[in-house]
Amino acid sequence: MNVLVTGSSGLLGSALRPVLTAAGHQIRQLLRVPSTESGTTSWDPSGGRFVDGALDGIDAVVHLAGENIAGGRWTVDRKNQIRTSRVRDTRNLCEGLAALETPPKVLVAASAIGFYGDRGDEPLDESAQPGHGFLPQVCEAWEAATLPARRRGIRVVNLRIGIVLSRFGGALGTMLMPFKLGIGGVLGTGDQYMSWISLTDVVNIVAHALTNDSLQGPLNAVAPGAATNREFTKALGKALRRPTVFPMPAFATRLVFGEMADALLLSGARIVPAVLQGSGFRFDYPDLAVALRHELGLD
Repeated sequence: MNVLVTGSSGLLGSALRPVLTAAGHQIRQLLRVPSTESGTTSWDPSGGRFVDGALDGIDAVVHLAGENIAGGRWTVDRKNQIRTSRVRDTRNLCEGLAALETPPKVLVAASAIGFYGDRGDEPLDESAQPGHGFLPQVCEAWEAATLPARRRGIRVVNLRIGIVLSRFGGALGTMLMPFKLGIGGVLGTGDQYMSWISLTDVVNIVAHALTNDSLQGPLNAVAPGAATNREFTKALGKALRRPTVFPMPAFATRLVFGEMADALLLSGARIVPAVLQGSGFRFDYPDLAVALRHELGLD
């Protein structure tokens, strides 16, 4: 297939491109800034304007672009950037795809488990209702922004991505330094669930969603065994052979991270990948300890 990819230079996009290429697909990167590099094209996401031919001959789209939610404290401007980069840009992309005489057959569009909000230990599959707060509101609007594509008959998969394990970035990449120094520890009570997924598996999930015609709508991209923050902390310390005796109380976490602390660090949700498992997908790294060792390069 000819696959158009946005967010192709991000953590997931960078890992996805070589996997899709090795599987025989042709990749076209849709960039915000024009490039002379082979296999690239560009667009202005704010206005939904594409350079001539950007969408021609596309069989599938993987839409991963969006402002990093953990890239800084959540000021009013920052929150607007997070929302706009997801909702407006996704809507503009989908309207562009819907306007094509021959639209692509499938769109795999990133979303996040932030859709569910803070839900304690309640197991949540794709049928669960959205939570409350900023992230659930953003995720719900983000997924709704794909409606123009669905109305055009494009098969849309809304990929609700969990905490991606990778030493190259994301949540785990941020954690590594304090844990390697032996000053990592439990956040808050440590009882909040962390629904995680190895980078290897989430890349394979995207490839699976592109080619499995039975998949559409929300898809939880998480491993089958969510862990509490306490369990995750213990597993990471063990993998790195470092102590984990320096907890960060809730008040200190809020002092450092502001509003983001409650939304990303002190809250949690126990997500179940029911649709994914029902589709026959096989995880390479369903076990947290094994996944950590693999993604940290400790195999």
